[in-house]
Amino acid sequence: MNDLTISLNLKSKTPLYEQIYGYIKKEIQAGRIKSGEKLPSTRSLCRYLEISRSTVELAYEQLLSEGYVEAEACRGFFVADVRGLYRLDGSIQEYGAAGKKEKEEYLYDFTPNGVDLNSFPYNAWRKLSKESLLDDRTELFRLGETQGEYALRAAICSYLHQARGVNCAPEQIIVGAGNDYLLMLLATVIGLDHKVAFENPTYRQAYRLFRNLSYRICTVDMDSQGMDVEKLAASGADIAFVMPSHQYPLGIVMPLKRRLALLQWAGQDERRYIIEDDYDSEFRYKGKPIPALQGYDKNEKVIFIGTFSKAIAPAIRMSYLVLPKPLLEQFRKRSGFLNSTVSKVDQLIMTKFIEEGYFERHLNKTRALYKSRHDVLLSCLKSAFCQSAPPGRQNRGGSGKGGGVFKISGERAGVHLLLHVQNGMTEEELIQRAKTRGIRVYGLSEYYVEPQREPSATILLGYANMSEEKIIKAVGMLAEVWKENETLNQESCKK
Repeated sequence: MNDLTISLNLKSKTPLYEQIYGYIKKEIQAGRIKSGEKLPSTRSLCRYLEISRSTVELAYEQLLSEGYVEAEACRGFFVADVRGLYRLDGSIQEYGAAGKKEKEEYLYDFTPNGVDLNSFPYNAWRKLSKESLLDDRTELFRLGETQGEYALRAAICSYLHQARGVNCAPEQIIVGAGNDYLLMLLATVIGLDHKVAFENPTYRQAYRLFRNLSYRICTVDMDSQGMDVEKLAASGADIAFVMPSHQYPLGIVMPLKRRLALLQWAGQDERRYIIEDDYDSEFRYKGKPIPALQGYDKNEKVIFIGTFSKAIAPAIRMSYLVLPKPLLEQFRKRSGFLNSTVSKVDQLIMTKFIEEGYFERHLNKTRALYKSRHDVLLSCLKSAFCQSAPPGRQNRGGSGKGGGVFKISGERAGVHLLLHVQNGMTEEELIQRAKTRGIRVYGLSEYYVEPQREPSATILLGYANMSEEKIIKAVGMLAEVWKENETLNQESCKK
């Protein structure tokens, strides 16, 4: 196949790469592009459509990640064999952990894990990539330092000190391909003879990882300030996994007094450590950024982990671990033989990206973008839900905003907030009603390891990859389907 007859709408608000991706996906689903058929090269398609090559590459990457196409080295992209994914009515299936389920399409997706890829600095990244490969530098393709290249670790060290108040040296930093890998690496350093305490609710990926590594694990309930330190002490755990800057998924920002109490707990036993997951601290919308917990640590008890996935793009797959000095010797003895999992080329690009100011400028741009979407979502929710509650049904406590049967919380930082609903609908009913309008929302209950004593309906609403226009439309539609019970109750009261 030499070209695709794609008609691009340059005036559409839908990004060009999404138009290309959508066209090819529909053609494959309809069987008009057959399994095994070769797609045009990115170079030839960008020339044919008269657009940038990076736009075509992004569309192909999306198709590749969803399994519609396969890449073959030195040959190109080929349509994958998806015959086993078809139902009798012609619609496509996708396979999950629990088996086969229908792939569902949504008009609006409030995923709390979204990243706005349209703001990715393609030009800067392309420029730095070319610069990194201009010289005939054979050392770039040799195995690098176990902990990551020193220049990158120094750049990360400087950034963490300035932006997060983290006190460390480059020797304490380990660069790895994502948080999952670094946490598994950490297990080889500290050993398995520990009991790890997680917040409840928590980031389930980390919980599952430690469980599968055969750690003894437990959960500790939270209050409005974060993990309850008294309950932590009573749990018998000697490692606490926390997200103090913006707890996921509740969005709680741990105050200084609770942080100090947590550090005091860790200092009472030489085997105790705190793992601080600082996954999206760059995005804060009220007040000054709160320094990392590690910055207050005087006893070398905090293991700090961060990532570039939220700040730049998930596909970067580059995270960093800051080990306390007492653990460095254990790392060298137990894990020093392992090779770095991030290529030296990517490390060099990231080093230049930070040192030459591109990272800071990108953060400022993204922060402003997310702040605008955050404000629009918050305004829409307050207007549609919180300000229209019937008299006498005001918010009964809590840190959230709003009145009546709807309350907002977790809006101070991150890229999602929570809407607490008390209108007689269950969480599942809210999700299903949203689905009828083509809107995907996410329930808080799936993040609880231990069930809630008093289950309440809470919805997570992410806004990172939602345009302001989509946010306004989607919230208006949610108000229509979620406030039916409230309207019925008011009419019943009048009668």
